[in-house]
Amino acid sequence: MSDTPPADLGEEWQPGPDGIPYRAAARVLVLDAEGSILLLEGHDDNDLDHRWWFTIGGGIATGEDARTAAGRELAEESGFVVDPAELIGPVATRSALFEFVRHTVRQDEEFFLWRTDRIRPAIATAGWTDLEQRLLDQARWFSAAELADLIGAGHTVYPIDLPDLLGALQPWDGRVRVLEEQN
Repeated sequence: MSDTPPADLGEEWQPGPDGIPYRAAARVLVLDAEGSILLLEGHDDNDLDHRWWFTIGGGIATGEDARTAAGRELAEESGFVVDPAELIGPVATRSALFEFVRHTVRQDEEFFLWRTDRIRPAIATAGWTDLEQRLLDQARWFSAAELADLIGAGHTVYPIDLPDLLGALQPWDGRVRVLEEQN
């Protein structure tokens, strides 16, 4: 078991008790004025056919809490700068084991909700890190119907139960959902 994470993952990943690289993360469900959700599409540079769509978010930096990290990630990955106090939640949590940059990793996530009063506003990707620029292909808004079509066409979307989660948040009842681990 190594005491250091693989260098290509980044410093926020640390070996967990089982030796698997681990990090805590904050994610944001970004909804526009019509209820469309903003998702990112990424790929595995080790297998270009392995693609998936997922929510805005990333690792919690040393000294940050989940809400602050969610606000930072929202700004970096979409260009939307908001006061973290404007984020609703956390509305859900998830613990996931998955493949990332050729490594099996574990991530514990807290999901927040943020609604913009605009319809499908432009997304800025200038804040993407070098790794994100290498692995992310696009950012795009999806209505509920478009999300259902995306999933129906066989595309992978994380979290897998995203449509159900979005339905439970209209309006949010204050309950934090626990999403099942997905591999």
